[in-house]
Amino acid sequence: MEPTDIPLTSSELGNLWMTYQEKTMLLRFLDYMLEHAGNEEIQQILKSTYASSEQTVESIKQIFQNEGAVIPLGFTANDVNKGVPKLFDYLYEPMFLHMISKIETCLFALYSTMSYRKDIRQLFKQLTTTSQELFDQCAQFLLDKGVLVRPPFMSMPKEVTFIRNDNYLSGVNLFKEKRSLNAIEVSLLHHAIETNLTGMQLMIGFAQVANDKKVKDYFVKGMKLSKEIETTLGEFLREDYIEPPATHAGKATDSTVAPFSDKLMMYITNLLGSFGIGSNALGGAFSLRSDLPLAMARLAQKILPFVSEGGEIMIKHGWMEEPPQVEDRRQLTKS
Repeated sequence: MEPTDIPLTSSELGNLWMTYQEKTMLLRFLDYMLEHAGNEEIQQILKSTYASSEQTVESIKQIFQNEGAVIPLGFTANDVNKGVPKLFDYLYEPMFLHMISKIETCLFALYSTMSYRKDIRQLFKQLTTTSQELFDQCAQFLLDKGVLVRPPFMSMPKEVTFIRNDNYLSGVNLFKEKRSLNAIEVSLLHHAIETNLTGMQLMIGFAQVANDKKVKDYFVKGMKLSKEIETTLGEFLREDYIEPPATHAGKATDSTVAPFSDKLMMYITNLLGSFGIGSNALGGAFSLRSDLPLAMARLAQKILPFVSEGGEIMIKHGWMEEPPQVEDRRQLTKS
């Protein structure tokens, strides 16, 4: 039996649907970015990303058509406004794609492990590779320009050692002195702060241009939440005399003209918030000093209601497209 003769599973259908939403959103961002990016190297990255994203959208459309499934709406030309002033300044384009490529790499790698039909596995495997390549391109470009801060360097270990007592886990006990951070904890903190810095500028820009008052207020909340996350996690680094990452590039301009629909801006904010919950869970799981998971759990308690509020706003305005729904057979049990 050929792979395409096997029906899509629920996980394959759901993950293809979510990929279609994310990729059509990205295409609208690229429509806007291609209009403003002056650097030739950035233009090439944007054009390459546009071509691969467009191809992915067409591939998913074809799969849905072959399965007799309706094509999702996603995001269209109605969600981007061309000819408006630039909302973000110097080098924000590769900084945004650097952030998006992190999310895509994680999502598509996960989706590939949730796929069973050969053609779907191959699709997500290729998407994972493409996202990693985009990350490499953006990271190298930003490093060359001096706007991407590397995590701190540290002395290389000279011998293998083992944890001998539970003092290593101390962090909240007032009678035990906090140990210094280990390399794993520093890497997780740096990653979370780096992503939030880019996201915070996105929230500032969105807050300036949103049309709906509640949507504007929501982005202001997002801006403040990003700052709180950066400040809270950055303090752990400062306690060890490590300076948190920061950059002079990619700031929001003073434009008040929206390049995107409120619907699109709400979607990307929801996506970043959901990714933030996952990142915090990962950071908490791999941190051995007990005060770090506690701090990340407290932040997650603020991110989760923020994401939920965003969902409520989207539903109220009719902006949240409904995912494919399982047939409701519960009625059959009622007589």
